[in-house]
Amino acid sequence: MADGASIEFRTAPGAPMALTIVVQDDGPGRVFTLADDARRQIYRLPDRRQASYLDAFADWARDWGCRAPLSRSEAPPPSFEAPLRPLLTRPVSPRILYGYGDPCVTRAVDPATGRPTYYLLVSSNDAPDAFPILKSEDLAQWRLAGFVFAEGGAPGWTLTGEGRADFWAPEMHRVGDEYWVCFTARRQDRSLAIGIARSASPEGPFTAGPAPVLGDGVIDAHILLDRDGAPLLFWKEDANGLWPPLLAELLHGRGDLIASLFPAAPDARTAALLAALWPWTRTIEPMEQFFVLQPLIEAVTEDFAAFGDRMRAAIGREPALAPAAWPILAAMKTRVHAQRLRADGQNLVGDRRLIVENDQTWEAHLIEGVWVTEHAGRYYLFYSGNDFSTHHYGIGAAVADAPLGPYRKLDPLLRSTREWSGPGHPSVAPGPDGAPMLFLHAFMPGQVGYKAFRALLCARLAFGSDGPRLV
Repeated sequence: MADGASIEFRTAPGAPMALTIVVQDDGPGRVFTLADDARRQIYRLPDRRQASYLDAFADWARDWGCRAPLSRSEAPPPSFEAPLRPLLTRPVSPRILYGYGDPCVTRAVDPATGRPTYYLLVSSNDAPDAFPILKSEDLAQWRLAGFVFAEGGAPGWTLTGEGRADFWAPEMHRVGDEYWVCFTARRQDRSLAIGIARSASPEGPFTAGPAPVLGDGVIDAHILLDRDGAPLLFWKEDANGLWPPLLAELLHGRGDLIASLFPAAPDARTAALLAALWPWTRTIEPMEQFFVLQPLIEAVTEDFAAFGDRMRAAIGREPALAPAAWPILAAMKTRVHAQRLRADGQNLVGDRRLIVENDQTWEAHLIEGVWVTEHAGRYYLFYSGNDFSTHHYGIGAAVADAPLGPYRKLDPLLRSTREWSGPGHPSVAPGPDGAPMLFLHAFMPGQVGYKAFRALLCARLAFGSDGPRLV
């Protein structure tokens, strides 16, 4: 859509509200005009960031009775308490644009000094320099050591550029005589894929393969060496990115379904409005599409199991819905798989194994960001659950007797606290005294969302008969 051009949409027949919506590009921002027979109101977004959309949705909730975004709603302070220690709470370099999301902490030997050193890799989203590498000898003083892919050095198969690229969740592991970094990036067709880059040094230079190791909507790679030193690759099927567009498309043409699927009036109005916008939403970049659909996602996940029941009931009443509705329900299952990696790290071999999936109430529609560590002969899988951009995000754990499971889930390990919101994406490394430590990111309360600053936190881990705990 050219700058200044506008497109008009109307809510579908049978929807619980009758609105006309006009969308207009306005330089770096957007202009939305909402109108019914009685009034017309204009909402100007200064830019296309998630925070600006959330502010607009809060205004729509006030003016049109829609659902207020969780991050713009008053909520009682969390009661969960945890012994979290902040390690990095501000950028150490202006080239690190978004903080320390999806942190991987690895202990390795500094090639210059020969001393044990901590290396931290983090997500960079669409920053020009992909995947900052920070280093510290004591976990207190950190400095930037470089980037996995400095500006202009990303693999040719990846999509780059502000508002287009997404470089997520890097992990560095020692495999044989090399250091491997597994990572998520968008391909040129905007699908998410997993690549692996290799180097003789933890500080690079890193060279990635000419193609992804795995594609078609996968994220959050994790490498675990089995007891023979052979690498296993874990990853998440990013199905939770599929069902919101499928649901919006279904409701765009079937406004009469909205009231039965969303019994709460604010949720129904939100679904009607965003379904009307779907022909436009489907044309924008993937992350901005997520921003637009966020209120619909929150309306579903607030009562996730019951929504699934209502969808299945709708199929029972109208079997012709099945071809459109069953894929939505199927995509609401987020699965983590694992498979062996070939010795060169560029291909998978053997059979794929299902490791875990979202099946706990607190997880809602997704699990992600897994990390597996061995302790006293047992394997502990740490993972994140729920929506990363809300205070519902947290960390869970599961235990198994073998690296590929079967895993038994335990009680949630970490939830939002008064001091930190949305803790997630754990990694484990030995602390200065050799005892295991959990590293993670979290937002400062009231500042959650894509590209919002995430701090690096840690806590000591203890393992008991009832599973791991933070001490």
